[in-house]
Amino acid sequence: MTEIQAPNSSAASDRPAVEEAVRTAVQEGLPATIADLSRLVRVPSVAFEGFDHSHVQASAEAVRALFEETGAFDEVVISRAPIPGSDELGQPAVLGTRAARNGAPTVLLYAHHDVQPVGDESGWLSPAFEPTLRGDRLYGRGTADDKAGIMSHIASIRALIAAHGPDFDLGLVVFIEGEEEFGSRSFSSFLAQHRDQLAADVIIVADSGNWDTETPALTAALRGNVTFNFTIETLDHASHSGMFGGAVPDAMTAMIKLLATLHDDEGAVAVEGLRSYEAETPPYDEAQLRRESGLLDGVTPIGRGTILSRLWYQPSITVVGIDATSVLNASNTLSPKLRGRISVRIAPGQSPTEAFAAVEKHLTDHTPFGARVEITDIDLGAPFLVDTSGPVAAAALDAMRDAWDAEPVLMGVGGSIPFVADLVEVFPQAQILITGVEDPDSRAHSPNESLHLGVFHRGILSEALLLSRLGSRA
Repeated sequence: MTEIQAPNSSAASDRPAVEEAVRTAVQEGLPATIADLSRLVRVPSVAFEGFDHSHVQASAEAVRALFEETGAFDEVVISRAPIPGSDELGQPAVLGTRAARNGAPTVLLYAHHDVQPVGDESGWLSPAFEPTLRGDRLYGRGTADDKAGIMSHIASIRALIAAHGPDFDLGLVVFIEGEEEFGSRSFSSFLAQHRDQLAADVIIVADSGNWDTETPALTAALRGNVTFNFTIETLDHASHSGMFGGAVPDAMTAMIKLLATLHDDEGAVAVEGLRSYEAETPPYDEAQLRRESGLLDGVTPIGRGTILSRLWYQPSITVVGIDATSVLNASNTLSPKLRGRISVRIAPGQSPTEAFAAVEKHLTDHTPFGARVEITDIDLGAPFLVDTSGPVAAAALDAMRDAWDAEPVLMGVGGSIPFVADLVEVFPQAQILITGVEDPDSRAHSPNESLHLGVFHRGILSEALLLSRLGSRA
């Protein structure tokens, strides 16, 4: 295994003894932390419909055991909450609590133990659920998103105990969700059901990334999301394409024409009513975009404005799935009905209900040939702007400087963490920090997802230092 060197932002003699103990504990505990992460990754905890949810339960039990083994908590339980508007329960989450002592604050640590489906298995260089070390990176589904977030919390708590002893004053709550990748459908019910246990002064959401492998980041902006299935229908049964093609529109032709209206000739979103947010962005050029995204030579970026404004502060629309006849099974047939799934990312400042209404109207107004369109399975998530002006954000940035020996970046994220807005609504006085251990090469949600072990080490140290310092505050 590649040796991960300890960060050295200042001479050891200049650090308080307790913080030197935190550093030592994080460094010495790293092999066990990686081994525990590898065991979690081997559990295929996909919460999507159609997958074996016994794996999600097994994952929750493994996570509960890890938090119980720290000895830091008064109670650690597995809990499921109802899905609003349904008779079903959501996937199992892990909830642990420890009461604060002597006026110290309480910190809520969030991550999720469910993962994305494997996707195209042919794209993986090693089995998705068999963690594999290549160079400085650990590959496997969930290594970065977000089982590494879970282990960051566990490793930080272990270091806190090693440095301060088991009777430290800091209050702790851990909430490890089991269905974040599937839309957090029971999240609001879970908050209502466990409001008293979840109450905290500081909330650390470990589900984001860093600027690069040498530069930490605190996430300051998140896009929201509007995701839905749609069907388009032109015939009541399939027909011979030779006999009726040219006079009868098939569902595929109608779908292609409709989807083409979602973007203009530059690839910018062309849906009236979807808005952008105005904010400055750090330098980021096309070469960096190509390197981090895998954009092929000759393929041009889409949209207008600075590249980061397109990624952080403008809406985007992606067709993420289409149910259609495969090429292998293709016949000369007019397709009567097709189904697709659209993912819309919305800019900070726009409500998801307003955005959905705009997209729905666009699809209705632009449906060709009088085809029938139906929209179902709608998921809405609000965007969020993080207040990074408070003392806790300043403390987090200081901890990152000390752990990484680099100046942290305040960055936006093009992806969505919709439940953050729910947390703020329920706990308006809590200070939110969005952190994480991903980097631009982590490829979360894609084949060959991976975790850079140096980033993992420095991310754990950042959180451990922050918890140690918060524990000394009244």
